[in-house]
Amino acid sequence: MSKRLLLCVATMLSVPGCDSRVVQVDPASRAISEPQGVYALGCNDVDGNAAGLQQFEGEVTLLVNVASHCGYTGQYATLQTLHNRYADRGFSVIAFPCNDFGGQEPGSAKDIKACASTYGAVFPMMEKLVIKDGQGQSPIYAMLREQVGVLPRWNFGKYLVDANGHPLAFFGSNIDPLDPTLTDRIDALLAAAQPAPTD
Repeated sequence: MSKRLLLCVATMLSVPGCDSRVVQVDPASRAISEPQGVYALGCNDVDGNAAGLQQFEGEVTLLVNVASHCGYTGQYATLQTLHNRYADRGFSVIAFPCNDFGGQEPGSAKDIKACASTYGAVFPMMEKLVIKDGQGQSPIYAMLREQVGVLPRWNFGKYLVDANGHPLAFFGSNIDPLDPTLTDRIDALLAAAQPAPTD
């Protein structure tokens, strides 16, 4: 293996954005420790208006921390494709802008919306928040950490949440939104939520 290739591999492994984790939630531990899901929590939309996650009760969702100046920002387009694919079956992508990772979301709500529109992204967008542990951490991400056991290491980390607001899995930044690892789980959740056909 050439020195250049070794250096490239070493660099990729050391960059926090190269997060290929897929973390599954143990349903048994969740049943004991979690009486309510994330849909019970309040938040504001990107313009600062009270929105709350209660509006997504009964839907499967993908909660994603987004940023406008990131190598993964192009995922806005594939997230919208994913949202469109399943929206009529009770699914939504929900974006949470965050400036915690590399200072890659420094702008205002207007800047954030302008970036999203560049990629044709019109799925629900919430107000910029803090994800990392410590003072000011969003209660939503505090709950996600408690229930899943991990926080994103970089922008475009994805939590798959069931119709009751219970997170089922985390997919790192490097997992494309249209990867079968993720879409197969969404298909299964939505199929299970469909009422049985009547004769």
